[in-house]
Amino acid sequence: MTFSLAIIGRPNVGKSTLFNRMAGKKLALVHDTPGLTRDWREADAHLMGLDFTVIDTAGLEESFDLSIQGRMRQQTERALARADMALLVVDARVGITPMDRHFADWLRRQDIPSALIVNKCESRAGLDNMYEAYELGLGEPIAISAEHGHGMEAIYDLLRPHVEAAEAAEAAAAALLGEEVAEPEDDIERLFQKYQEGAETGFGDEEISTEDLNKPIKVAIAGRPNVGKSTLLNAILGEERSMTGPEAGITRDAVHVDWEFGGRKLRLVDTAGLRRKARVVNYIERMAVEDTLRAIRLAQVVVMVIDGETLFEKQDLTIAGHVIDEGRAIVIAVNKWDLVKDKEHTLDEIRHQLSTSLAQVRDIPVVTISAIKGQRVDKLMQGILDVYNLWNHRIGTGKLNRWLRIMESQNPAPLVSGRQNRLRYMTQIKARPPTFALWVSRPDDYPETHQRYLVNGLRRDFAMPATPVRLILKTSRNPYTD
Repeated sequence: MTFSLAIIGRPNVGKSTLFNRMAGKKLALVHDTPGLTRDWREADAHLMGLDFTVIDTAGLEESFDLSIQGRMRQQTERALARADMALLVVDARVGITPMDRHFADWLRRQDIPSALIVNKCESRAGLDNMYEAYELGLGEPIAISAEHGHGMEAIYDLLRPHVEAAEAAEAAAAALLGEEVAEPEDDIERLFQKYQEGAETGFGDEEISTEDLNKPIKVAIAGRPNVGKSTLLNAILGEERSMTGPEAGITRDAVHVDWEFGGRKLRLVDTAGLRRKARVVNYIERMAVEDTLRAIRLAQVVVMVIDGETLFEKQDLTIAGHVIDEGRAIVIAVNKWDLVKDKEHTLDEIRHQLSTSLAQVRDIPVVTISAIKGQRVDKLMQGILDVYNLWNHRIGTGKLNRWLRIMESQNPAPLVSGRQNRLRYMTQIKARPPTFALWVSRPDDYPETHQRYLVNGLRRDFAMPATPVRLILKTSRNPYTD
């Protein structure tokens, strides 16, 4: 999609509500508190058949220093520089304010098409105040109610010529360069053919993958507040994409960015810091926490950022445990490594804490970085691709059952009432994370210690460190019982 639309305006006029309306999802946090949005974010928008990119921005304020408001303004200006068109949103209930006039004058001086949206016009009072908007000099204002979806037809009429012109320009450029878009099925067919033609290994059946190379890998950057998550995102992208600073809890919305590394598409998500539950005291923080937990749940790989100077705190282990319980692949990024004095001792302590406190997933990769200096960021990105491949791992059923016979002969399951508890059959029912079903004669009497024996064997013999492995017990139905 080549056409991008930026939504700007002063705080609390309904920019994020309009953004969510165009995106068709509740992506941005919405609340009556002014200045809730701090970083700009973009999403695919679909409006009555028009496809484009919509950008939500922080509220514009007359602040030009290094305060949070000043940095929010800088983020909005960066977003506007990437857009093809801007919508200035004002609040019909409040009427036109001096700040609206100031930013309308500023927008007219920018080299970008613009239009005026008067939001919250669902009531008669709002419509009466709408006529003041003509004085801003941005053409005929469009009256809408983003919350109720009123007036979206007028926005469609406004955007349609611009979107169609951008699509025509893209098609002309593609024809000029002779570009041909490959069918997605071609890559998928080559992927499966590659695995079908592979040589047999180990126990006889080849290992296969369900990976779709056409889809981006979803990577969430998570951790406590003020450990450098947004700084890490900026270091990966090489630009000031997320707002950073010494204040804890700057990030509120989960910021999504599409990126590419090593020929693989990635969707990076910078999340709000997760505090201990007792410290989440207001509604906005609760919304930010819920947004972060949702980002972790939808991710495929989670980069867990910790502070190299403080190592693992209880909250770090709680977050990592949550990531593992969700079945996500995990990489530990130890940030601020340039400030650590005894590096060897610190690294040994981190590995010891991982082996004792997160024993359910062994050999989690640990990458030491300095996000502010951009050190070893490429190594971290390669680690993300490596654990994703493990998380996406699938093993042939024949190989699994030959392996199961060997494991059972070496260490049979404990007897039940003097009779053998047979391990009858095993298959991998899904990847992401690798999940195995095991048919057992008496699953209720099959001990957890023997289950861990099998899971550890799977990790060891099929090279699956650093990813959750799930084992589900099943039993065959006896046709002679009611």
